[in-house]
Amino acid sequence: MSHNSQVQASDDERERVVQRLQLAFAEGRLDTAEIDERLHAALTARTQGELSTVLADLPGESRAEPVRIRSGNGIVRRGEWRVPRELSVECGYGGVELDLSRAIIDDQVVDIELVLPYGSARIVLPHDATVDADGVVTEWGRMTYQAVRQRGAPRVHVRVKGHLGYGRLKIVHRG
Repeated sequence: MSHNSQVQASDDERERVVQRLQLAFAEGRLDTAEIDERLHAALTARTQGELSTVLADLPGESRAEPVRIRSGNGIVRRGEWRVPRELSVECGYGGVELDLSRAIIDDQVVDIELVLPYGSARIVLPHDATVDADGVVTEWGRMTYQAVRQRGAPRVHVRVKGHLGYGRLKIVHRG
C-alpha cells in the first residue's frame, strides 16, 4: 500500500488491513475493544493514510509470496509437511488432497486458494482447527463440511477460497 496519505483507499486495501487486524488479534496483540475500534476505522477509511494509521503500532506483515503448487493430474500432501502461510493450489483434472492433520503449521491463520476447473479436493484438518470456506465458488460441483465442536481454543484457522468448476470440495476433521 502506498504511503501517500491523500490517495483514496481501495476495497482490496481495506480488506488487507482487516485481515492484518484479525491476525494481530489472533496473535494477542489487540484486545476485543481495540480490534472492534480498529475494524470500524479500517472499514470506514477513505484514504490510504487513514488505513496506515490503523496499523501504525503493529509489526509489519510478511511480504512472502504464496507458495504455488500446480499440476494437471493430481496433488497430494500428507504426513509432516510444512504448511505455508499462503498456499495456492492449481490442478486441471486430477484430485487434490491436503492433509493438515499431522502437518507442521507455524502460523495461526493459513490461507488456501484452490483453482480446480475439473478436479475435486479433500482437505483434512487437525481436530483443533477451525475453517472458513465461504470464499469457495462452485459451478457444477459442491462443497461439504460438517463443523465439529471445538474443545478449547483453536490452534489454527484455515481460510479456503477459490473456484471449482465441476469438482467437489470435502473438508473433514481428523481426531
